[in-house]
Amino acid sequence: MDASGSHAYAICTPPGGIYTVDEEDSTADCMLIENGMILVIGNPEQIHKYWSAYNPNVVLKMFQTPPGSIIVPGLADAHGHILEWGANAQLPLDSCKSIDDVLLKIKRYLVGHPDVAQDQTRWIIGLGWDQTKWPGGQFPSADDLDREPLLRGRFVLLARIDGHAYWVSNAILSKLNNLPDEVHGGLIVRDTAGNPTGVFVDNAMDLIDKPAQTEAETLQWIETTMRDALRVGLTNIQDAASFPSDIAMADEGRLPIKIYLMGYVNSNDYWGSQIPRLIDYGLHKRLTVRSIKLFADGALGSWGAALIAPYNDKPDTQGLLRILPQTLHKLVERFHEDDFQVNIHAIGDRANEVVLDAFEDILSKPGADVNTWRPRIEHAQIFQQRDLERIGKLGVIASVQPTHATTEMNYAETRLGRDRIKGAYAYQTLLQASPGKRLPLGSDFPVEGINPLLGFYAAVARCSPEGTSPHGPGGWYPEEALTRTQALRGMTCDAAYAAFAEDTRGRLAPGFAADFVVLDRDIMRVPLEEILGTKVLATVVDGQVAYGSL
Repeated sequence: MDASGSHAYAICTPPGGIYTVDEEDSTADCMLIENGMILVIGNPEQIHKYWSAYNPNVVLKMFQTPPGSIIVPGLADAHGHILEWGANAQLPLDSCKSIDDVLLKIKRYLVGHPDVAQDQTRWIIGLGWDQTKWPGGQFPSADDLDREPLLRGRFVLLARIDGHAYWVSNAILSKLNNLPDEVHGGLIVRDTAGNPTGVFVDNAMDLIDKPAQTEAETLQWIETTMRDALRVGLTNIQDAASFPSDIAMADEGRLPIKIYLMGYVNSNDYWGSQIPRLIDYGLHKRLTVRSIKLFADGALGSWGAALIAPYNDKPDTQGLLRILPQTLHKLVERFHEDDFQVNIHAIGDRANEVVLDAFEDILSKPGADVNTWRPRIEHAQIFQQRDLERIGKLGVIASVQPTHATTEMNYAETRLGRDRIKGAYAYQTLLQASPGKRLPLGSDFPVEGINPLLGFYAAVARCSPEGTSPHGPGGWYPEEALTRTQALRGMTCDAAYAAFAEDTRGRLAPGFAADFVVLDRDIMRVPLEEILGTKVLATVVDGQVAYGSL
């Protein structure tokens, strides 16, 4: 059955199958929905009594979900990348286990795209390689790409899984004249003779002048991500770095879900005037822009996360601060003055220290209010013990991605050592430190999969999807696991709070938007190993079925 276009209807589950995520984490059996809003939530008798009192001559349309199914609030991803997910569909490399796998994947791509294969001027762009999955675990080189005859002389640019490094071909290297010896906040990887190998990390990536995407590509990538998001139950995405040109194209009345964009311009000069202020914008009021994104450091997998002490497995580096602390502080201060929410990428303990220093200084000034500003640390991955406490005392929001813990657990301790790892991926500690007990969860797609249940499972199991971890099936540092209730709140009401939307979405209650997901099984009760087999039966946005059916 299809509820799209319905003026009013009720939907019921097996007893207790609606997880409201209200203050008491209560459950219910039925919801009455009208004009995209929840009117009543309770049991069937309460729904019928209410409806009959106001509409005695109108038969209420009723939907019943299948046995074993549940309803949860529409799921949110508090940190994803909309355009990158759509673009990644072209040439994804995340499944590659070796350089040879990458070469084979590109060769197959060219066979399937003769227009790209035959045009020697076209750039071949892919995303998702991860050298930590390969034998040896070291960075690849431009010469590795030349091992495939089809790629010799071609412009090839492959972004690392985390987007913090480019692997480019010799054809691109030959265009780069007068490369600097060093790049602040970045790294040009060189061989023993000092020649660039073809890998550029963090700020050094700016040296590569890759072709800009077309408007048609942008719209296609947005549509791809929207389609994939609805299939997995996402009704809200917080996009973690959107350029002004992308924002202008983001909504033509066609957004099927709600989007919260973090504006981003790659500059250390103040750029707030380039970011529009949009609240509930567009035909369906689904687009909001009131925040910005900054980067403090790189990523752990590319040795770019800024650490206080050197890497255990690469003692000649402490990672990369992509911006000077004083420059970051000035930018944060300006954005705060102009009433932008500030969201800063920080992974390493040094980066998190620098970011907290800036936030603490600004919050200490007269008139500063953390509850109206809601500053966020994106990733919030590695902390000193004192900063795990400080982030909570300041009320700074830690926006985390549980699947990062389970995809990086096989090398994180090698990078950090036994002592530092205790302050990493510390989700339960961060949650308990938060004054409001909030921990918004995201995925960082396409770095990780877009399905929010991957994050739900990683948060509660601390295991790979196969049920394994370096510490066994009980999970990797299981004391930092979240409960299922905490994880569900992280991708509903906590994520809504992080986007200033806690009064309109993130829970199922009268007066809230009728954004909800019907799942074929009870993820709050089934054995852990069954969670990832869950199927989305319907995704509903503003009362309208956007995917599946009721």
